[in-house]
Amino acid sequence: MKRSEINEIIKNAISFIDSFQFALPPFALWSPDDWKKKGPECDEIRDNMLGWDITDYGLGRFSDIGLVLITIRNGNQNNSYYQKPYAEKILISQEKQVCPMHFHWKKMEDIINRGGGILMMQLYNSTPTEELDMLNPVHVVSDGIALTIPAGTILELKPGQSVTLTPGMYHAFWAKEGCGPVLIGEVSQCNDDNTDNRFLDPIDRFPEITEDEPALRLLCTEYPKAFSAKTVSEIE
Repeated sequence: MKRSEINEIIKNAISFIDSFQFALPPFALWSPDDWKKKGPECDEIRDNMLGWDITDYGLGRFSDIGLVLITIRNGNQNNSYYQKPYAEKILISQEKQVCPMHFHWKKMEDIINRGGGILMMQLYNSTPTEELDMLNPVHVVSDGIALTIPAGTILELKPGQSVTLTPGMYHAFWAKEGCGPVLIGEVSQCNDDNTDNRFLDPIDRFPEITEDEPALRLLCTEYPKAFSAKTVSEIE
């Protein structure tokens, strides 16, 4: 992805989120220059990858296969220093823009339509060899209601509706054509996008970026190390 494309996506995402009167945390609005001045007090943001996550899954077709994510809070699956056992994200899905089929080995999550259009969610079980289970029905809970649905069923989640995804449950989702983009909430156990995604088709979780202009906001994979006054004095 070009940095200019990412910058424009972030600008549009901020406007879309603002239209719902949803306020992002301060770190989501820090500039790259702001980050240069942040010390170890911000390590939870760095270590747990809070903030902006714009991805085309390495395919170069963001409008078809892509997603905007902002991790608002998160613990850490692999670092006991962080005791927080939960995570929260805000996502934006455009019409027909697919988040590709995948599951998580560890994370259970609720995916919530917070507003906008209709969220389409396709579900399968996984087999012992981590392929799609095309035969067995999926047992899933939607807003506290237990459902048994055929493999590959596409749920239509209207604003306010949600679905609980358990580890090993394959899912893909997108905003329904003709109904507008969707503001999505994710409430889950600790999130680790480096190690806890099993995509059905091998793809990259994070994009390759071509730097054609300065970054408006840093992505969660780009934060500099903590600023140190000692480092400045050593340079002087």
